[in-house]
Amino acid sequence: MLQPEAIPLSQRLLDSGYQVMVETSGERQVSVLPREVIKIVDIKCPDSGEPDTFLMKNLDALDGKDEIKFVISSRRDYEFARDFTLRHNLASRVHQVIFSPVHADPAGDWQGMNARELVEWILQDELPVRLGLQIHKFIWHPATRGV
Repeated sequence: MLQPEAIPLSQRLLDSGYQVMVETSGERQVSVLPREVIKIVDIKCPDSGEPDTFLMKNLDALDGKDEIKFVISSRRDYEFARDFTLRHNLASRVHQVIFSPVHADPAGDWQGMNARELVEWILQDELPVRLGLQIHKFIWHPATRGV
């Protein structure tokens, strides 16, 4: 969404028969994209360092093909994501809601979120969400960019 030329490009790709997916932080308006574009929208949790950047009106631009993702680094983040998901009935509004644990920093500047602990919280609360792991961080070194 930081590159406005992506908007007409997405329409040209759709017109040519391609499936178009756009992943975005949710801080910019997604309704400017063609309706057929699959939107994967992050909602920043409190410990992300970027809370309150999500535009709430983006919820109105999402539908049953789209996804919402929360990257979770703490119990506080989990509770925020859980409460937001339930309060806005996200599971019935979008294709899937993804809870993704933060991967540990290889330099040791921050701890990662234990994926098993996150799964236990999700199961305990019986949340209608999916766990999303950053597979590229398991395949390549976690600091590797562009993969």
